[in-house]
Amino acid sequence: MPDTDVIIIGGGGSGLTAALYTSRANLNTILFEKLTPGGQIALTDVVENYPGFPEGVTGPEISMKMEEQAKKYGTQVVYEEVKTLTKLDKGFTVQTSSNTYKAGALILATGASFRMIGVPGERELTGKGVSYCATCDGAFFKGKEVVVVGGGDSALQEGLFLTRFATKVTVIHRRDKLRASPILQDRAKSHEKIKFIWDTVVEKVIGEKKVEAVALKNLKTGAVENFKTDGIFVFIGHDPNTAFLKGFVAVDEKGYVVTDPFLKTSVPGVFAAGEIRAGAVKQLVAAAGEGCEAALAAQAFLEDH
Repeated sequence: MPDTDVIIIGGGGSGLTAALYTSRANLNTILFEKLTPGGQIALTDVVENYPGFPEGVTGPEISMKMEEQAKKYGTQVVYEEVKTLTKLDKGFTVQTSSNTYKAGALILATGASFRMIGVPGERELTGKGVSYCATCDGAFFKGKEVVVVGGGDSALQEGLFLTRFATKVTVIHRRDKLRASPILQDRAKSHEKIKFIWDTVVEKVIGEKKVEAVALKNLKTGAVENFKTDGIFVFIGHDPNTAFLKGFVAVDEKGYVVTDPFLKTSVPGVFAAGEIRAGAVKQLVAAAGEGCEAALAAQAFLEDH
C-alpha cells in the first residue's frame, strides 16, 4: 500500500494549485483525477479573465499547463476514481477504483458539476455556443442573441450580465412564475433587452459546428418550435461532487463540504478547496487561491503532527 504525505482528490484549478504548493514544499503528493485535468475549466473555449493572459487562453491549454507545472515539482497524477476515504489513528486511506493508498493529510477538490438539461446536441455543442457561465463566455456574444434557461437567481443574474454584450436575451422557464428574488425579477422584467418565454422547455440544441437554434416545447399546449439563437446559457443549478464523502466529513443541506475560514473540514487533517466547498466563488482565480490556502494549511497540519 503506497504511502505519501498528501493526497489531493480532484484535478481542477484548486486541486492542481494545491498540488503545486505541496510539491514545492517537498511534500510527497499524489493527485487523483478521474477524467481530464482542469475540471470544468477544460470545457471552456477561451478563458479571458485569468490574470496574466491579456489575449486569453483556451481552457484545455491552461489546464494542461497547470498539470505540467505541478508535475514539474514532483506531483504524481493518477487517473483513478476515488471511491471511499477512511480515517486511521494516523492518517487516512484512500480507496480508488484500482488501488488503496495512505496519506497523512487530504485535500478535497472535486468541485461541482453544472446541471445539464440532458437534451440532444447539448453536450456536443458545449463550448460552441452552449455555456454554463456567463461571466466566462458572455463577451463572445457581443452583438448576438442568446437564450438563458432557468428561473432562479443565477439565471436572472447571469441574464442581466449578458445584456452587456448581447442584443437580446430570452429567458426560457418551465413554469409561469420565477423563483428568483423579487429585486432580480423587477430588474429583469424591466430590462429592454430581456424577454421571457413561459411554460417552456428546451428539447434539443440545434447546430453543426456551433449553436444555431433550440427546439422549444410549450408544456401547456405541447407545441414544438425551433427558436433561432446564437447561444444558450444554462443555469438550472450545480451539484457538488461529494457522493463519495457521505458520512466522512460534514456537508451542508446541498451537499457542499463545510469548512472554517482556514479551509479545515470537520475532520482534522482534511481540507477542502474550490467549488466543492460551501460558499466558494465559482471562478478559476478563486479556486486557485483556495488551492494555495488549503496546501499551506495541510503543510502546517503535517508539521504539527
